[in-house]
Amino acid sequence: MQIILRIAVLFCLTLVVLPVTVSAQSSQHPVPSGILIEHGTYLIHLLLHTIGTESYDIREQSDHHLVLTTTVATNDRGMKRTTVATLEFGPQLAPIRLEQHSGDVTSSTEIKGISATIHEASGIRTITKPAVAFVGFASMPAAVQMAMMRYWIVHHQPVRLPILRASPQALPLEIKLVGHEAFPIKGKMVRLARYTVRNLIFGREILWMNDSGRVAALMTFAGGLPQEMILDEYAEATGSLVRSGVRQEMLDLADLQRDVHVKADTSFAIVGARLIDGTGAAPVENATVIIRNNRIAAVGGAALSIPPGLKIVHAEGKSLLPGLWEMHSHYSGVEFGPALLAAGVTTARDCGGELLFLTTVRREIDEHHALGPRLLLAGLIDSDPILGFGEVNAETPEQGVAAVDDYADQHFQQIKVYTQLSPAVLRAVAAEAHRRGLTVTGHVPAAVTTAEGIAEGMDQINHLQYVTRALMVNGKLDLEAPQSKSFLALLKEHNIVVDPTEGWGEMAGHSHSIDVASFEPGVNAAPFTLASRFRAMGGAASD
Repeated sequence: MQIILRIAVLFCLTLVVLPVTVSAQSSQHPVPSGILIEHGTYLIHLLLHTIGTESYDIREQSDHHLVLTTTVATNDRGMKRTTVATLEFGPQLAPIRLEQHSGDVTSSTEIKGISATIHEASGIRTITKPAVAFVGFASMPAAVQMAMMRYWIVHHQPVRLPILRASPQALPLEIKLVGHEAFPIKGKMVRLARYTVRNLIFGREILWMNDSGRVAALMTFAGGLPQEMILDEYAEATGSLVRSGVRQEMLDLADLQRDVHVKADTSFAIVGARLIDGTGAAPVENATVIIRNNRIAAVGGAALSIPPGLKIVHAEGKSLLPGLWEMHSHYSGVEFGPALLAAGVTTARDCGGELLFLTTVRREIDEHHALGPRLLLAGLIDSDPILGFGEVNAETPEQGVAAVDDYADQHFQQIKVYTQLSPAVLRAVAAEAHRRGLTVTGHVPAAVTTAEGIAEGMDQINHLQYVTRALMVNGKLDLEAPQSKSFLALLKEHNIVVDPTEGWGEMAGHSHSIDVASFEPGVNAAPFTLASRFRAMGGAASD
């Protein structure tokens, strides 16, 4: 441990002597001034599907300051995005200036003496900089996080590292060394240190550093879905890193479990709540619910007799109702489980995630009562190595059938089809799913209409847009048009379930001039890392 820390500190203090690894990516970007002392390229994955790269340079300027420049270029399902960040730092890797451009959004932090001015989506703030603090925003490129880790090591690994943000609600980072492991790379065993980073995003990141102080890989959720950023020289260890990350997430889940104190279990009575049973019946005031062996044994009003000696949980002033179902989740990280339970969700349908993580966390929940709702899994299948979504790519009917069988063997309940599937593959996937007892949900593939997707075997439709699109006549919604009535009759005839995801549509499409809390008041109670992401969503005002 001490040897590794000494090497890391030595790396940070003598950065200029490190060898440079040159990549073809460097020619794609303008070359800044200064002496190049370090270069690297990360491969970026979303749901284990490669969507782009991040290339960074570190250069020494004439004033001996170091400047890190990094460019992130991604293509996620045809949505191209470029993020450019520049970080200048001085002695002891103290940050001086960070500027980050993503699309038309610019965020910046500038430090002059003990004063720091931060501009980001949540506003502008000038504060007195703590003696030890770093800079960054919600979505930090891998290279900026590498600078953050080096700074943390040089400054003696503080338990809490303040991160300068425009909002005073931003919590300090908690970075922990949680393990060491070795992976075979090009015939040699490479030693990596594994860390968790808390409070940068919602959920703990997992980060690996090599003995030279480079971030070898990251597992994160900065975009709301699982992302992996892996230094190109470690690409062959991607599978091993993901497996290590999932094991770490289960350790994180166990940590969360230890923080929860059980008030009652097995047999107890809940008294005093307003009971809403979900049947449409009138609420029962001052209700009594008796639980025996983790099952509801009796329900009634205040007059219901409580067996002597039974533990009583007082719920006066609260409402009691059956567990809710989350019908469209992308379960990303073990913190999702406690968050959903806290919101009253006891069953959640995942509509496309990473297979190893999902099956592992499902087993922990089912077999070991880990914190999380009962999980129903829909296995994602798409096509096209560039525009596809997720790691399962089915270009032919045979590949589609094999993918369905893999999911069925892992006890998934559904198949989720996606945008790039051809009609032939969709037909084969649906037929095999039905043969194996699975239903078919998802996006309507671009190559077919919604009616054609139903004809090919889709049982459910995700997102209301695929329905409203079929009800448009001359650019307007017309429910009385013959074609609309025919389409609605088709939905009814085939018992098609529509998952409208209206909440997501409102969150992503609302005007920035409208306060998120006005239609989603829960955002006020959400952790900063989550609330800040939702507050940043939306677009410009429209007529």
